[in-house]
Amino acid sequence: MKMQQIAELVNSVTSEALGKENLLQEDLSNVVSVGDTIQNVMGLDNYVKKLCDRIGRTIFVDRVYSGEGGILSAIYRDGFTFGSIIQKVNTILPEAMENEDWQLENLQSYDYSIFYQPNVSTKYFNDKTTWSIRLSFTEEQVKSAFNGPTELASFIAMLHNSINNSMTVKEEELARRALNNLMSHVIATNDGVTYVKLLTLYNATLPDSATPLDADEFMRTPEAVKFAIAYFYRIIDRLGTMSTLFNLEHTPKFTSKDRLSFIVLSDFETNIRAFVDSDTWHYEKIALPEHYTVTYWQGSGTNYAFSDVSKIKLKNSYGDTVETANIIAVAFDRDAVAVCNTKRKTDVAYNPAASFYTEFHKFETQMFTDSQENMVVFALN
Repeated sequence: MKMQQIAELVNSVTSEALGKENLLQEDLSNVVSVGDTIQNVMGLDNYVKKLCDRIGRTIFVDRVYSGEGGILSAIYRDGFTFGSIIQKVNTILPEAMENEDWQLENLQSYDYSIFYQPNVSTKYFNDKTTWSIRLSFTEEQVKSAFNGPTELASFIAMLHNSINNSMTVKEEELARRALNNLMSHVIATNDGVTYVKLLTLYNATLPDSATPLDADEFMRTPEAVKFAIAYFYRIIDRLGTMSTLFNLEHTPKFTSKDRLSFIVLSDFETNIRAFVDSDTWHYEKIALPEHYTVTYWQGSGTNYAFSDVSKIKLKNSYGDTVETANIIAVAFDRDAVAVCNTKRKTDVAYNPAASFYTEFHKFETQMFTDSQENMVVFALN
């Protein structure tokens, strides 16, 4: 089994997920408290000037991050305990032959002993990715900072929660990378069928006297947005019919609606609500197909600009280097992209010399994309 260490990657994608804070523009030093060091905070009373100020309340920032449902729900699959290889078997549609029932001739022999071998193809996936998070804990050394065992337990629980939240962010970002891997391959192929350039298609419908729209104008133009929604439904219906057109290896495939994953960029969905739903009597007629949403494909950038959240920039495992923005949706077969066989485990080591223990939280997962399965990428290009 190939085991790849990706600690550097998950740290990088976590940074992409969280973005960087902008510097404060206004002088709020006397208005809003931004926290301070213990040396500056500890002070004396204003009566006898001899008594130390005390901590009156401790707030533990202990919120659980469950991740963005769109990516995780659409891509995560159940795992298995033993073995390592995922085998994916496909069969090719057999060709039709003449029906000899209607070709009977006197004294003619009809051979029924010929062996017709099925045409089967198999792919194997046997790569994993892994990383670990390590954190050390003490008890005796930190007791002086709290008023009792309840506060100490809350503090320890907060630290454990920070580990879980970090794991969740990294899992979520890896799921995005699995999806982006196949999306980028579709974009690089640029066949006009699996990569749908909605802006170009819509501008082609405008009269010669009309000014073509750009991506931002498209999202604020009700007729353009309706055009996109109609195209989504059209493609979803086509994916349900057996075809070789919607996968990059051109194998006969169909994706029924119960096996379809459809993900829409949140920026585009919110524009539908603002510019289309709000002015439409029967808004259910132009509602999006059943879908998940994501706030970005690869990263938020520093300010969640559309040019950042709609963009992917990577070298994928198919050998393509792709940088493309304005991606608003993707429709794919559930077997096209998967994150599976995910495993977390924790090892603990106690150091008696210094009275602390360290937890080693380890993560493994398998991710695969299969270009034999249907996928269509929609972009405002």
